[in-house]
Amino acid sequence: MTTITLEVPDELATRLAPMRDRIPDLLSIALDLFPAEMPLTLPAANKIHPAFDEMIDFLASGPTPKQIVAFKVSPAAQVRLEELLDKNREGGLAEEETAELDVYEQINFVLLLLKARARPLLSSPN
Repeated sequence: MTTITLEVPDELATRLAPMRDRIPDLLSIALDLFPAEMPLTLPAANKIHPAFDEMIDFLASGPTPKQIVAFKVSPAAQVRLEELLDKNREGGLAEEETAELDVYEQINFVLLLLKARARPLLSSPN
């Protein structure tokens, strides 16, 4: 195994600390989501979507496989997603709303991957 040293902001280090031994898995998932040929555009640190914050806070808490499988974004995030989907069906999304809908799609994809990996652990003996 190769050792890599990273410099990260203090806030990120604090959030990663509880997941220290899972960082290789997180990096692997991130690389699957954002292949090298795909341009990576991330929002400014102060503009991270609240639903991403919810997901990151949840993951930083060190959830069990059962909690991962049961996780859902907040009711407020679900309501906002429904609003965007309704508006999208009507063909009336502004550019910012389209970007926001893309964020929900990314979150959904990550959660699907996490839940798919966690589900087999529910039936395995500890």
